[in-house]
Amino acid sequence: MTSTRLIHTVGTGALEWLHAHRDGFRLEQDVDPEVGFLERFKPVGELAVICKVLFREGVAGSRQAQLARQLLDHAWGHVLDGGRVLVRGQRIEPLSPVPFEVYLPFKELGFSNPEIERAFRRVQRLESFAALEMPSVRRLGLSAVQRRYGLPPRPPESEVVAGTWLGRTPEPWTVEGHIAYDITHTVFHLTDWGENPDGLPAPLADYLAVWLPVWLDDWLDLQRWDLLGELLVVDACLPRPTLDERAWEGFAAAQQPDGAMPAVRTMPQGDPDEVFDVVYHPTLVAAFASVLATSRALTQLAHAPA
Repeated sequence: MTSTRLIHTVGTGALEWLHAHRDGFRLEQDVDPEVGFLERFKPVGELAVICKVLFREGVAGSRQAQLARQLLDHAWGHVLDGGRVLVRGQRIEPLSPVPFEVYLPFKELGFSNPEIERAFRRVQRLESFAALEMPSVRRLGLSAVQRRYGLPPRPPESEVVAGTWLGRTPEPWTVEGHIAYDITHTVFHLTDWGENPDGLPAPLADYLAVWLPVWLDDWLDLQRWDLLGELLVVDACLPRPTLDERAWEGFAAAQQPDGAMPAVRTMPQGDPDEVFDVVYHPTLVAAFASVLATSRALTQLAHAPA
């Protein structure tokens, strides 16, 4: 089994880098709405999700917990202006689910804004909102968010999952970039980001148990670190995680001394803001994979024969 120390160290370094570069999560307040004001919301929502996982799993040290709390306070207070930026985003794009999705992990962590909640509930009642056309994995994620928020999922997740790539369990050798991300996010949504492994239907768990090791080898050899990290999260979401030693050692070796994780092969060079835009996601994924895998490794140790 992979060293728990190695797995944990990846997450510690990633969180240090994210905290040091927290100003990179800022929004572009004056961007033309036609260009996409909501485009910059995604990193903030992802940051909140990963911090929520860190607190939920309870395997972070005091330093990690402190950094995560400071990141959340910065994102909520300075980036989202206490949720008021989400209100603005909902007004600019009334049917967009993005403000709703970004808000939920903050709400689950104790942050709130009554005005944006009223706006969400008005939008959720519209037939146009339910009629928005989107890929099945995207719809699955939105239904999961509705359920977690306490609203009836439209449609229920059980009706959506069969239409996803993973739900169809097709030929595994056809997996490439965007399909692989569809697979990982289907697992994230069905398991509530690793909180409920039993939410993954048994046939899908069995399919992944056979083919995930192959995909881990493939993306490791290609040095696709962002995708490899997401697949390591999927492994930790399975009923019987493997904590693949070769994949974790390669993943850890790709991490930079300051904790940053390149997306593909090596670190990009150039303007710091542009580098942040490329690197923040694989670094968030590294923190996510580390927290879940550390938790699973400790669970395995606790149940190991004396």
